[in-house]
Amino acid sequence: MPRDSAPMPVAKQTVVALAVRGLSQRRKTLPPQLFYDEEGSRLFRLITELPEYYLTRTELALLADVAPRVARDLPRGSVLVEYGAGDETKAHYLLRERDGTGQHAFDCYVPIDVASAGLQRMQRRLDVSYPHLRVQPLATDFTAAITLPAEAAARHRLGFFPGSTIGNLEPPQVTAFLRNARATLGDGAHFLVGVDLRKDPAILIPAYNDAAGVTAAFNLNLLTRLNREAAANFDTGAFTHRAIWNDTESRIEMHLVSRREQTVRIDDSVVHFAAGETIHTENSYKYLPERFVALAADAGWACTSDWTDTGRLFALFLLMPRG
Repeated sequence: MPRDSAPMPVAKQTVVALAVRGLSQRRKTLPPQLFYDEEGSRLFRLITELPEYYLTRTELALLADVAPRVARDLPRGSVLVEYGAGDETKAHYLLRERDGTGQHAFDCYVPIDVASAGLQRMQRRLDVSYPHLRVQPLATDFTAAITLPAEAAARHRLGFFPGSTIGNLEPPQVTAFLRNARATLGDGAHFLVGVDLRKDPAILIPAYNDAAGVTAAFNLNLLTRLNREAAANFDTGAFTHRAIWNDTESRIEMHLVSRREQTVRIDDSVVHFAAGETIHTENSYKYLPERFVALAADAGWACTSDWTDTGRLFALFLLMPRG
């Protein structure tokens, strides 16, 4: 799943365009941002609490240990810049840190996400929980080149990209994102990045195909959303959820499989499905540590520290600009 935070809103006309474009390809796809309507967001919150879904609880336990180590080595009054900041749950582990004199390690927080309403709600919450903190949200695509507010650009910056969202990007997109972040954060900055690690498929597959069927409902909800927002007529009972491990590409793939030959209308378009044909809805790359470090190096970063849990399920990498 793409993220452990709030949804990215997609305008209805965009939903139609994205669906028609993806389902018109020879190998049919739907983009993962369409997962996150209200119901999809509710289902994903349930997924993060499932016993099979190791990722969220593993990362939070790791952050509780790592955040104090990272924060204590930063200059007082640093700026925290979080990419894909749907809410403050994970930033909290850093924002609460204080130095030896009792001063907060961060007095400015720049959360970046396309969901402007969610950023505004978060800012109101943080005004209460961290009254000392200057919150300067940026409602924009976090993968693009970004110019930080002047106040943030003038002080030491810690970039923060938690969760497994980086695994939803294709490797060339990872390099491009890290290169943009390098330019945004600037010389002397640090960047703390969460990465889901390559592991036994016996652990991975259940995390994306749980026994309770919540992930299946999450995947199938894509079709329900298209019926509602893209004037489609999918029979959701005519599709089934499938999660597979692609060892060659080192990624989990999620698909919706057509149970029979069928034709579906989407707005003014008609899409034909053969029996067994799939809609590819998501990739989630799992990295060996050395592979991620190499991608970061290609984008101008050097890894100064890394941490993982005892089961080597998930890792946090602390990067600094090379040279």
